[in-house]
Amino acid sequence: MRIELVTAPGTAGRPNEDWTAVSLPASGEGGVLVVLDGVTPPAGGDGSDGCVHGVPWFTARLGGALVELSGSRRDMTLDAILSAAILRTADAHRDTCDLSHVRTPQATVVMVRWGTDAVEHLVLSDSTLLLESPDGAVRAVLDDRLDRIPREALRLVATADALRNAEGGFFTAAADAAVASRAVTGRTPAAEVRSALALTDGAARWVEMFREGGWADCLALVRKSGPQELVDRVRAAESADPDGAAFRRWKTSDDATVAYVEL
Repeated sequence: MRIELVTAPGTAGRPNEDWTAVSLPASGEGGVLVVLDGVTPPAGGDGSDGCVHGVPWFTARLGGALVELSGSRRDMTLDAILSAAILRTADAHRDTCDLSHVRTPQATVVMVRWGTDAVEHLVLSDSTLLLESPDGAVRAVLDDRLDRIPREALRLVATADALRNAEGGFFTAAADAAVASRAVTGRTPAAEVRSALALTDGAARWVEMFREGGWADCLALVRKSGPQELVDRVRAAESADPDGAAFRRWKTSDDATVAYVEL
């Protein structure tokens, strides 16, 4: 089995808010992949998210719970696991933090769990999962709710906050366990999946923003040259347009995580 993970901060001196891990059982059958992209509080806000811990603390806690539950509770579906992990993480800081704050620490989620019979997946918010079949066809699993919102509505903190984890808006893993029901989930026979590639939006820029290739090209690049090559190409494209003149974006450079597993 081939497993490669790369994660890189978008800005020197700032903590990387992404989180990733792969877990393989002692039995040697199956495994779990988790990728989280912590949501940076928007610029222009009051600087508060109601939490004394911060986003990296949150993604580490949530990620750890997801990996543990996905591996130990094969009887639970991935959305049920996400719900339980959100509740466990919320319980860890509800006595010290205001979990009702609209910008309480939160994250996008990609989960893949595979076994001898099936490959399960879950995607919440704007991270990406690519599933490759044995014949080389690539299927992108996306939660596109954020893409449906006009960019103008996201530019102002007040309007963005009104759409955050709200009907007609977009959903992330924060403090409300019920959000797990909003995730995109599915199950594929194991024989129909050759590899899986999970990307935070900072890495998916190669396709979605810079248009250097399609999803199949992205997966082929990672298979041939490894995840670091994809991150390096994203960084080169960002450096070539530092002011966002050609490619408008919220951040000049974003945290980027690439997780590749050949099953």
